[in-house]
Amino acid sequence: MTRDEFTKFYAGNKDRCLRAAIAYGIAPDRAEEAVAEAFARAWSRWPSVRSADSPRAWVVRTAINADISWWRRRRREVVTEPPERPAATHDLDTSSVLIEAVRRLPPRQREVVVHRYLLDLDTATTARALGIAPGTAKALLHHALATLRAELTFEGNPS
Repeated sequence: MTRDEFTKFYAGNKDRCLRAAIAYGIAPDRAEEAVAEAFARAWSRWPSVRSADSPRAWVVRTAINADISWWRRRRREVVTEPPERPAATHDLDTSSVLIEAVRRLPPRQREVVVHRYLLDLDTATTARALGIAPGTAKALLHHALATLRAELTFEGNPS
């Protein structure tokens, strides 16, 4: 286990993992925290994480789990008014029309799109990461892309 190897992994993948976490539906401010936590966990388990099918997918899944835990800890808190959205502390375009459209997809379709396009995984690795058959992954991706095409074409060209 070398620090340089993990440093390269982190530097090369932190933005992609953050975009993927946001596309999954985590609020941008919480996504930054969740992804940072996931990378810290990846470092502590680096020998097993680096041998995973996709270390990036491991980091994103861990970030999603961290966000779920965050919500569970706070689910009984009473909010009297919605919090103001904090200014982004990063330079990623997390409010793009495409990311917002991906966030509106049904959960399984969103997961497949995130794994295939934001994490750049092949179909077989995506299917294994999500615990589904490769054919199911392909079908979900097909439906998601059709939905995105229709929605983005309508938004971009209202005629």
